[in-house]
Amino acid sequence: MYKRMELIRHFEYTVNELYAKGKIFGALHLYAGEEAVAVGVCANLRLDDYAISTHRGHGHCLAKGADVKRMMAELFGRSTGVCKGKGGSMHVADISVGMLGASGIVGGGIPLAAGAGLSIKYRGTNQVAVGFFGDGASNQGVFHESLNLASIWDLPVIYVCENNLYAESTPVTTVMRVKNVADRAPAYGIPGKVVDGMDVIAVYQAAKEAVERARQGKGPTLIECKTYRFEGHEMGDPHDLYRSREEVEEWKKKCPIRRLRQTLVSSRDLTEKEAEEIEEDVKKQIEEAVKFADESPYPDAEEALRDVFVSPYI
Repeated sequence: MYKRMELIRHFEYTVNELYAKGKIFGALHLYAGEEAVAVGVCANLRLDDYAISTHRGHGHCLAKGADVKRMMAELFGRSTGVCKGKGGSMHVADISVGMLGASGIVGGGIPLAAGAGLSIKYRGTNQVAVGFFGDGASNQGVFHESLNLASIWDLPVIYVCENNLYAESTPVTTVMRVKNVADRAPAYGIPGKVVDGMDVIAVYQAAKEAVERARQGKGPTLIECKTYRFEGHEMGDPHDLYRSREEVEEWKKKCPIRRLRQTLVSSRDLTEKEAEEIEEDVKKQIEEAVKFADESPYPDAEEALRDVFVSPYI
């Protein structure tokens, strides 16, 4: 989990730099600061389990096992990307590792998680589906409809709310009367759990219980992870207009990567030298990914209409 969080963090700040240099186009939403959620949850999943992401999807894809080189190539819009350069940052997917896709629509992935859960139950495959979404998405009508259906049909779905306190620039406290998103779970007769989203071990343990429950046919769970994005909503977002510098710095002190590193070193499961070697290895992986992406070709013009319809309609 430590290695994977380091990989996501370095990936995010590298694409941040590349975006500024004009190598990456379109909207870009960084996951830096929230790594413990994706990694803690996905560490409990099998390769054939499903995950559905949000507009802030790089971390989920990498945590689920997507290849870092092909992920980078996708953001570059190259034909070697996981979606052949057609998905980009906000609509990235990798079916080979069970990542059913990111969505630019707020709350758009929540019903898809229910659909994946229904498919699993219908086929009797003992898989689980995870639907990641933000605090803002929990106020979409589809959130309530999906949890209700998942509940009455006992679908093997884990709903994971990444509550980073702001729906873009709107403080969650101004749009929700209940204290926690997870407080809504009892309305659907399902477990609701609030965890420290900056603690990967706490997230892992909560997800483990939910996954085991789902595999046993006991239905869905709603997990709310209190977390924080270190950067703005997206590139160009003047987040200092709605978040104080003191607040941001206070949350950065809770960095999930630094926190796990200190825990592992204190328990002697990791030495400082080993941690440094991991970081260097991750940097090398990212450098190789950038080189791979930069040297990959753009899709041919004919690719524009391919993969739009399934056979035999093409």
